[in-house]
Amino acid sequence: MLFDTERSSVPRVTMADESNENVQPADLEAELNRLREEHRGLDGAIEALERSVAGDQLQIQRLKKRKLTLRDRIYHIEDALTPDIIA
Repeated sequence: MLFDTERSSVPRVTMADESNENVQPADLEAELNRLREEHRGLDGAIEALERSVAGDQLQIQRLKKRKLTLRDRIYHIEDALTPDIIA
């Protein structure tokens, strides 16, 4: 079991960190929605930092890296929710 501690000091278990075998589709959908919301929020934060005169390039890079990590987790969950089609 992994903990997500980037956003707060209290560890939080995320559905994407768990084995998808025992996770209900509704739980995966909820986690997917949370990740998408956070991903959209990072868009705004990155835009605001890039527009500021003294934009912190290190912070921008960290946010972009977090955004890519979220995108990977979103794809992973979407793949788990999509049934395999045997052709």
